[in-house]
Amino acid sequence: MYPADLKYTNDHEWIRLEGGDATVGITDYAQQQLGDVVFIELPEVGRKLAEGEVFGTIESVKAVSEMFSPMAGEVVAVNGDLESRPEAVNADPHGTWMVKLRVSSPEATSHLLTADQYAELAK
Repeated sequence: MYPADLKYTNDHEWIRLEGGDATVGITDYAQQQLGDVVFIELPEVGRKLAEGEVFGTIESVKAVSEMFSPMAGEVVAVNGDLESRPEAVNADPHGTWMVKLRVSSPEATSHLLTADQYAELAK
C-alpha cells in the first residue's frame, strides 16, 4: 500500500531521499481524507524551510489543509503542473510530487517513519 522506498511523517507527507536532495508529496491516506483536490498552493523556489514548517496548502471539496516540510532545506523545484491539474494528487498520490528540497542534514531522518510504521499510523 505504501511504497517501501519512501519515508513518511506523522502529518501524512512522504519523502524520497536521494543523497542531499528530497522529493516531497502527500500520502494516499491524506488524499483519501481530503477527497477531491481542487487547488494546491506551493512555495517559491529558493525558500528555506525548517523541519515541520508549513510549505503550502491543499484544498479539497471538504477542507483546506496545510502541508509540512518533513526536513529542513531549500526549495529547489515545485511541481507547476499541479496549478492546472491538482486532481493528479488523487489519481497517483505517491507518484505526484509537490516540492523538491536540497536538505540541510540528509542524515537527520530518525523522526521519519518506514512504510510499515506509517501503515500502522494510518489505520
